[in-house]
Parts: sequence; C-alpha cells; structure tokens
Amino acid sequence: CILGTHHEKGAQTFWSVVNRLPLSGNAVLCWKFCHVFHKLLRDGHSNVLKDSVRYKNELSDMSRMWGHLSEGYGQLCSIYLKLLRTKMEFHTKNPRFPGNLQMSDRQLDEAGENDVNNFFQLTVEMFDYLECELNLFQTVFSSLDMSRSVSVTAAGQCRLAPLIQVILDCSHLYDYTVKLLFKLHSCLPADTLQGHRDRFLEQFRKLKDLFYRSSNLQYFKRLIQIPQLPENPPNFLRASALSEHISPVVVIPAEASSPDNEPITDLVEMDTASQSLFDNKFDDIFGSSFSCDPFNFNSQNGMNKDDKDRLIEQLYGEIAALKEELENFKAESTRGAVQLRGRASELEAELAEQQHLKQQAQDESEFLRTELEELKKQREDTEKAQRSLTEIERRAQANEQRYSKLKEKYSELVQNHADLLRKNAEVTKQVTVARQAQGDVEREKKELEDSFQRVSEQAQRKSQEQAEVLETLKRELAASRQELQVLQGTLESSTQAGAEQNTRIASLEQERDRLNRAAEQHRGEMAALQAELQQLRDTLSRKQESSRTELEMLQTQLRDKESAEQALQRRLAEEQLSLLQGTAREAQRMVQDALARMEDPAHVSCTGSADCLLSRTLAASECTERLRDAHSKYLSDHAAVGSLLPCLALFAHLVSDTLLQGSATSHVAPVEPADRLLELCKQCGSEAVSYLSALQDPAMVASADCSLVTACLGQISTIGEELRPRGLDVKQEELGDLVDKEMAATAAAIETASARIEEMLSKARAADTGVKLEVNERILGSCTDLMQAIHVLVLASKDLQREIVESGRGAASPKEFYAKNSRWTEGLISASKAVGWGATVMVDAADLVVQGKGTFEELMVCSREIAASTAQLVAASKVKADKDSSNLCKLQQASRGVNQATASVVASTKAGRSQVEEKDSMDFSSMTLTQIKRQEMDSQVRVLELENQLQKERQKLGELRKKHYELAGVAEGWEEDGEC
Repeated sequence: CILGTHHEKGAQTFWSVVNRLPLSGNAVLCWKFCHVFHKLLRDGHSNVLKDSVRYKNELSDMSRMWGHLSEGYGQLCSIYLKLLRTKMEFHTKNPRFPGNLQMSDRQLDEAGENDVNNFFQLTVEMFDYLECELNLFQTVFSSLDMSRSVSVTAAGQCRLAPLIQVILDCSHLYDYTVKLLFKLHSCLPADTLQGHRDRFLEQFRKLKDLFYRSSNLQYFKRLIQIPQLPENPPNFLRASALSEHISPVVVIPAEASSPDNEPITDLVEMDTASQSLFDNKFDDIFGSSFSCDPFNFNSQNGMNKDDKDRLIEQLYGEIAALKEELENFKAESTRGAVQLRGRASELEAELAEQQHLKQQAQDESEFLRTELEELKKQREDTEKAQRSLTEIERRAQANEQRYSKLKEKYSELVQNHADLLRKNAEVTKQVTVARQAQGDVEREKKELEDSFQRVSEQAQRKSQEQAEVLETLKRELAASRQELQVLQGTLESSTQAGAEQNTRIASLEQERDRLNRAAEQHRGEMAALQAELQQLRDTLSRKQESSRTELEMLQTQLRDKESAEQALQRRLAEEQLSLLQGTAREAQRMVQDALARMEDPAHVSCTGSADCLLSRTLAASECTERLRDAHSKYLSDHAAVGSLLPCLALFAHLVSDTLLQGSATSHVAPVEPADRLLELCKQCGSEAVSYLSALQDPAMVASADCSLVTACLGQISTIGEELRPRGLDVKQEELGDLVDKEMAATAAAIETASARIEEMLSKARAADTGVKLEVNERILGSCTDLMQAIHVLVLASKDLQREIVESGRGAASPKEFYAKNSRWTEGLISASKAVGWGATVMVDAADLVVQGKGTFEELMVCSREIAASTAQLVAASKVKADKDSSNLCKLQQASRGVNQATASVVASTKAGRSQVEEKDSMDFSSMTLTQIKRQEMDSQVRVLELENQLQKERQKLGELRKKHYELAGVAEGWEEDGEC
C-alpha cells in the first residue's frame, strides 16, 4: 500500500478498495484497517492526507458506532479512529509537519513563524494529539491480561502491533513539546503557562509508565528499541535545563545478516588493512621497501671501486635523509603531545565547570522550592485576608505594612545569601583550577621524563646502528684510506649529534625546574584561596544565623495575625446569625399579620379573581424554591447569609399576599371550594410561621424545612385552577396561539435577515474593492439599521399587545381575549406576516444588488413596502391601546425609527446608484460630431420608449393595488365591518 501511494502519488486506489470492505460489521478488520491507514499517514506519499480528508466524517461516524460496543475490539476501534481523525486535523492545520513527525529544530522554529501565539497554540494541539495517543496506549493495555505472556500469542500481537506506530509518534511529540515549552517560558510569565505545565506533567507520567511497561514485553524487544524517559520531568522554570534534555530516540533494528563468515572476513580485512597501513607508514618514514638491498654484499667481489664510491655516497645520502625524517617525526610527535595535553586540560576544565554548574543548579532549585513554598503560604494568607470584611482589612492594614517591610528585609537577606553562595562557588572553582594546574604540572613532568628516556633509547639505538655500519665499512674498505677518512667524518658527525642531544636534555631539565617553581607558586595561591574560602564560610554562617532570627520573628507575627483573624471570624459568624434571626422575626410578624387580617371583618368585603390568585401562588412557589436553595447554601457556608436574607423578606411578602388573595377569592367562590381554600390558606400561614420560628433557633436552623409550605401552595394552586372560568372552544385557542406564533415567526425572520445581511457584508468586503465596496457597505449598513429598527418595533408591538390583553381581558385568559376580538387578532396576524415577508424580500433584493444582478430601484421599492407593512402593524397594534400608555409611546417612537431607517436605505441606494452612474459616465474625448449626434438620437428614442413603459407600468400598478385592496377586504372582513 505504501509503495502504491508513492507510485500513483495519492491514495485514490486505496480508498476505492477500502470503501468496499465491511468495516462497520467486522471489528478485527476495522482494527487492521486503522493500523494500515496509520502507516500510510506516516510513510505514504504526501498526498495521502489530501485524499483522506474527505473521508474524515465517515471515520467519525464509524468511531461513534464502534463506541457503543463495550466488549472486544469495539472500544479499541473507536479510540483508534478518533486518533486518526486527530492526526489528520493536526497535519491539516500544520502542513509543515510531515506524516512521520521527523523535523529539525530549525524546521520546528519555522513552523511557529517566530510568533509566541503560534507556539502557544501549537503546544495545545500537540497536547491534544499526544492525549489521543496515550488513550489508545492505555486502552490496549487495559484490554490485555497482563498476568499472562500475551505478547507471544497471536491475539495479543494483533492488539500490540499498532502500538509501534504510536511509540514512534509519542517520542517525537514529547520531544517537540519539551522544546516548545522551554521556548514559551523564555517569552511568557510562568503563571500564564501553569496549565501547560500541569498538563505536561500528567502526560509525562503516563508516557513514562507506558514506555516502561512496553519495554518489558517480549514482542517489542525483537522489533523496536523503546527509549526510557528521565526520572524527573524537565524544570521549565530554569532555562539552562534545556541543555540537559535528551531527545528520546526510537531504534528499529535492521535485519541481521549471516553471522557465519562476517567475523572472519572482518578479521582478515582488519589484518590486511593494518598490515598495509604499517607498510605505508614504514615507507613514509624509512623510504620505499628495499627491493634492491644496498647492504647485500653477495656480489661485492664483482664491483669495482667506482661502484663502491657511489654506494658510499648513496649511504651517506640515506643517512642524512633518515636524520631529517627522524627530526621531523620528533617535532610532530612533540606538537601532537602538546596539543593532546592542551585538549585534555580543556576537557577536564569543562567537566569541572559542568559539575560545578550542576551542583549550583541543584542548590538553586532547592532554594527556589523553599521560597516557592513560602510564597504559596503567603498567598494563602493573603487570600484569607481578602475574604474578610472591609473593616477588618482597615484594622489589619498596619500589620500588612509591617509584614511587607519584613518580607522585603527577608528578600534582601535571601539575595545576600545567594550572592555569598555564588562567591563560594567562584572560590571553589578557582581552587579546582589550581588543583588541576598542579596535576597538569605533574603530568607534564612525567611526560618529559618519559620523553627524555625515549630520546636516550633512540640515541643509543642510533649509535649502535652507526657503529655497525662503521664496522661493516671498515671490513669492506680496509685497503682504502679514503673510505677510512669518510668513516671518521661520519663518527665526528655522530659525536656532534650526541652533543646536541645532551644539550636538549639539559634544556629539558631546565624546563622541569621551571615547572616545579610554577607548581610551588600555584600551591601558595591555593593556600590563599583556601583562607579566603574559610573567611567567606564564616561570613555566610553569621548571615544564616541572622536570617534564622528574622524568620522566627516573622513566624511569631504570622501566628498573632492568624489568631486575630479567627477572633474576627467568630464575631462575624455571631453577627450573621443575629441578622438571620432578626430577618426571620420580621418575616414571621408579616405572615402573622396576614393571618390576622384574614379574620378581620373588614376584609370580608374584599374579593379577587382565580387568575390573580394563581399568579400570586406561582410567584410564592418560585420564591420558596429559591429560599430552599439559599438555605442549603447557608448551611454549607455561613458566608452566604447575604443571599438568604433577601429571599426571606420576599418569601414573607409573597406568602402574605397569597394568603390575603386566597381569602379574597374565597369570598366570591362556591361554599365548598371556598371553605377548603380558606382552610388551606390558614394551614399555609401556620407552616410558614413554624418554618420562620425554626430559623430563629440556632439549634433548629439545620433541620428547618419549607417543603410543607410548598405543598400547601400547590394545593391552593389546584383549587385556583378549579375556580377559573371554562367553556372556550379549541378553534378560538388556536387563534390565540397563532398570534404568538406569527409574532415569533416575524422576529425570527428579521433576525435571519440581519444575519444574511452581515454575511453579505463580509463577502463583499472580501471580494470587492474601490467604489463597489463603498457602495455595497453603505447599502448593507443602512439595511442592517432598518432591520434593527424593525426588530425594536416588533418588540414594542408585543409589549403593547401584552398590555392591551392584560388590561382588557379581566378574569379571562389571553387566548380567550384574542378569540373574543377575532377581527383585531386577524389584523395583527396579517400585519406580522407582511412584515416578515417584506424583510425576506428586501434581503433577497439587497443580495442581488451586491452581486450586480439586481437593480437599485427594486431595493428602494422593497424598503418602502416594508415601511408600509410596519405601518400596518403599528396601526393594528394601537387600535385598542390606551392613549396615555407608555408602551404606545415606545411603539410610535419605534415607528418613526423605521421611517427614518427606510429613508436612509432609499438615500443610500440613490447615492450608490448616482456614484455608479458617475463611474460609468461616457468618454467623449474620442467621439466625433457625427457620433455624438447619433448617440443623441438614440438617447431620445430610448427616453420615449421608457416614458411609454413608465405610463404602462403606472396603469398596471394602479390595477394591482385595486385588486389587492379587494382581496384584502374579503380576507380581513372589511365589508362585513362596514355593514355592521
């Protein structure tokens, strides 16, 4: 499949085959499809993602379907499909990331475009991606029986196989997340990234545990080498910790080759290579191999004197070349040794510095951890102080100022402590450098002694070789004096070389003495540094003692402050309880007064309707529910008494009002319901008094319950429903519902039209420029204002209708009022339909104008039509309204707003048309007199044609209006009203 995607540069063939597979019916087949598709996304062609995005919704549906199956592979398939969808979404949003997630640090920086916001969002997306990977990891392990060797069975390997791809993804995601978090901490405050750190810590623990468990399975040991995460997570608050981060590397071992012949071959090749290297080095130092050995004297008897002279000269030349090569070799070896000693010294210095930095970082971490704990304690204390009352804050302000000064003093002491620690570290470093220099001196001394010994041995070997050559030359050339003189010269040169070597040995001894003196000097410096270190330690101990004293003083003050706060909290609790008792006492008096008024003979003449009783009962029931919630909150937290007291006052008022209204309703009701209603009102009042009395007793506050009051109110509401008038037919109720439906549909149509106008405005800004964009923005803006004005008008009309219904229906319901005034109701319905239809038509006309397919005249006509429809709605709404009604004034103001908005639409449309016509004005610069005359005649003809068409359209408009009025009169019943 992977090779196929690279061959055809896409995944069309793959998906054409997958679409024919029964993935929704076979869970194991779906699991294997997910495994193959995951590999394609990682290792397939880059176009696999583009070809697979279109199937993302199908994968989501399949994931939801398999999620309903809790056993077997159902949950595994569901979570794996979610992971694949998340992977596709991640790579779609971040196309710079390849499918296998392998990127360099430079490419990771380019992916964020050096923008901290992009890095922040990218980190969140990586967290989501890694969360899906870990969910699949944990689900697979949860589905296995880990007490058995599941990794050696076919069923276990079927479930574990996709985890190899998950491990590869997780290693890269963890590495990139660590690097991005270090980058974010270098740009943003630590508090802003607290959520990132918490989420990373949770995922770090899960991933570390899963890697450890996976590495112990036999199945993974032969297929993949799983990395192990560090013991502790990275410390993002310390920037230098990034250098300690080691990217986890997952290693997939290659196929092992035949082990039979490889070691022998390698050994033979190594021996051959080493032998050839040795031969080449020997040739470089001592010349080419002696194919014709100059010391072969087997054929000496056949040589003449000239040949011997040439041979002697050749020998001298070779001896000179060997000396030169020997000197060069010595010089190179000396330089190499010096360089190696210098490099070793640098590495040892770097190692010591790294160890020192590590120790310093650990000390700094411990110090910061201690300081963080102290700051957390201080923050908790501050939050407790802030939750206190304002008067307590004013009294504690002086203590806070003293505490701040002491805190500043403590910070200065901590800073001094840190400075002393840094000085101590610098002194320790200098001591380490001095010790290292002493070690270097000793090593150099030893190396010089070894070098001197090697030079002495080489000189002895050279002297022996020269003596042998001299003896050979004496035996061969005993008869020749000239040869003897030459050999004597050779001896003198050897003696001179020995003298030079003695001179070099003397110079080396002088260098050794100089190094000894330098070592003595370093020892003196080290002693001085140790004395300074001891002095600094004494100073540090004194500072620590003073800091400890200051800290004890601060802790004492903190304990005093806590005791004062506890005393204030007790006083506050007592005051809250007294407030609750006083409020409950007043509420009890109010309810008792209502019960007394029910027995007052003057109250017998008061009457009331069942509808009013139901409204009061409903309000009292709702208040009782709120009181129950406020009471439970008070029991859990006494600081919530502020929400309980208003509920108590409103409860007493509404219960008293319900009792009086129930008594008034019982005066006009039949005897039996009136008696039951009066008895329930008295029972409700007594239950309310009992509940308020329990609130006044501290021992009974927790057990106080108002559920009996709620039950009594429900029974009163039931009797009120029985006392309401009956007898309306279903058709009249449907007419009342139709008014509300039409008003709601009109409001919905206006909101839809406003949304469409906003969408058109966004499209116009994205697609148009110049004059066209200016005209479209002006027209659509005026249309938006018109829709807002109509929306205000509809709301004002609904308020006015509600006022008309409430003032005119008496004891009847709203539906009965609408049914009684059916003609007026039908007029409202007709006006509402006209407004909604006009808004829809105007939006369609505006859309055509913006697209360049409509005319400005059509838009102006639609705006005038919708103004007329709103005028009809205003007229229908204020037919039965009171002239002094405030809602009627609001409706009239809203009507004027609609008229102004309509005029604005017409004006902006005319201005846009004139602007477009100015833009499209004719260019007369290149026209002749004849052409202009021709154009003038054509324009006159066009004017006459348009005037004729205008006359015909006006006649047609008059006939349409006449027919519209006739049809509207029949539909609305105007003729019947006129006859009546």
